[in-house]
Amino acid sequence: MTLIATAQSMTFDAPLALQSGASVRGYSLAYETYGTLNADRSNAVLICHALNASHHVAGVYEGQPRSEGWWDNMIGPGKPVDTNRFFVIGVNNLGSCFGSTGPMHVSPDTGRVYGADFPVVTVEDWVNAQARLLDALGVAQLAAVMGGSLGGMQALSWTLQHPERVRHAVVVASAPNLTAENIAFNEVARRAIVTDPDFHGGHFYAHGVVPKRGLRIARMIGHITYLSDDVMNEKFGRQLREAVLDSASGYRYSTQEVEFQIESYLRYQGDKFAEYFDANTYLLITRALDYFDPARAHGGDLTAALARAACKFLLVSFTTDWRFSPARSREIVKALVANRREVSYAEIDAPHGHDAFLLDDPRYLEAVRAYFANIPTGATA
Repeated sequence: MTLIATAQSMTFDAPLALQSGASVRGYSLAYETYGTLNADRSNAVLICHALNASHHVAGVYEGQPRSEGWWDNMIGPGKPVDTNRFFVIGVNNLGSCFGSTGPMHVSPDTGRVYGADFPVVTVEDWVNAQARLLDALGVAQLAAVMGGSLGGMQALSWTLQHPERVRHAVVVASAPNLTAENIAFNEVARRAIVTDPDFHGGHFYAHGVVPKRGLRIARMIGHITYLSDDVMNEKFGRQLREAVLDSASGYRYSTQEVEFQIESYLRYQGDKFAEYFDANTYLLITRALDYFDPARAHGGDLTAALARAACKFLLVSFTTDWRFSPARSREIVKALVANRREVSYAEIDAPHGHDAFLLDDPRYLEAVRAYFANIPTGATA
């Protein structure tokens, strides 16, 4: 059975106060829902997205057979998060470029496109915006909140900001904060964008250009960190492109030509990304990643920070994910156990690196399926 998705949007006139001290009003959130909210509204599952994803979590759009949602292998009828049982909600975060209000939109305060003037947003701000949407949908409490990578950070933050509204949290391939190395990768990617001559201080829309060179490099840097060394070697190794195989040595000995398959692959990914992603959104979202650190207000004590969480947890990590390593998930597990919370943990021996959370590993999918099968809905919830 093919799940048909319908994009929706909701506008909020009341200002949303942000952690930075700024606020945003007259904003819209793009979202999609799958399945049916039950009579006592106890079967809602919120899906939080990662950096370059959106509210289009599952299913396809009518008449667009190749428009599968980014987590379509996870969510749908009979899938691990079964939409025959659960009412699933996908939300595009404030500041994104896939329908929710962001830097590409006009500010109601100035009448001009926000551009670089769009206020800084944090994971906590996103959670508060999502809570407003749930209020409007009539969902007082979530059966579960779930996300991978940056989405996992949002799921974790939900349990701290609105502990009474979450019964279960599923945190996949995530971390309680970014390591210095991760922040460094983000900063190099941001510098590639802001130093692009077409960036114009973030107001490139007014100049009719897009800083595509910077976006390409940012995506290439990011993509390297999402894959494991094993996957890159298996998929590409030191293979040369067919176009250069005729020379005696196999090399052009050029400083500019694309010779290796991995080079061609990265450039393809960069080119594709630069066509659809907004540069200011990239800066906003990577900063939100950098800022997330719930233990900071507790002197770095994660156990103290997670004391507010009241729900049950499933955490999943992948052995070759060096950007959000299993050790980071285990930090969360240890802090939750110290608080006597009920925690399930699955560490999957998978070769795919960080991208594993999006792929079809049967052990991973079955672990999630088993967990959701034990989440009650209806009168027994």
